[in-house]
Amino acid sequence: MLADDQPIVRQGLRFIIGAQPDMEVTGEAGDGVEAVSLALKLKPDLVLMDIEMPGQSGIEATREIQSAGAGIKVMLLTTFDVQTYVAEGIRAGATGYLLKDSDTKTLLEGIRMAHRGSAIYHSTTASKALAQAMKTERTERDRAAVSTASGEPLTEKELEVLQMMAYGKRNFEIAETLHISEGTVKTHVHRILGKLQAADRTQAVVIAIRGGLVD
Repeated sequence: MLADDQPIVRQGLRFIIGAQPDMEVTGEAGDGVEAVSLALKLKPDLVLMDIEMPGQSGIEATREIQSAGAGIKVMLLTTFDVQTYVAEGIRAGATGYLLKDSDTKTLLEGIRMAHRGSAIYHSTTASKALAQAMKTERTERDRAAVSTASGEPLTEKELEVLQMMAYGKRNFEIAETLHISEGTVKTHVHRILGKLQAADRTQAVVIAIRGGLVD
């Protein structure tokens, strides 16, 4: 489903998506309020949601759709490459964040990955926003209260590695920063993904943000 206040944008997206054998546009909304109503009525697999729309923002609409518990995935599609939008989108429950100037291949790849449940944040500021959203200072109570999908809490070292992952650091860079071997980093990353039941690093950071490791 498409949600954008610009008809020409919806028309372009409908043309691109409609040309794919495995995709179909089931409906269109021109504002946030209509997006929520139509999404809950049609129950599409995925909503491509503009952020800035009249009446209700895409982020507010995303939050409302997710709170309904209908299992509808939302990918934010916007002109604005703004860090706060990424963090707010994650907190609202968005599966992904793509810019409107993304090429067709990136857009379609993002849609397919989002449909599979992968976290998609293709933006030049996305990694910075993910890192900014992570707490740089945590109290002992915060550390003890970290919950994971597996029920096993992250260790302090795993939290440090996760912080480095949020900054987009590669294994050898994490190893240098934390003064541990690259093999140890790989072990920590493997355990983090397992505890959070995440498919990849980005999804791990997103899950951590939603799970309470954020301000």
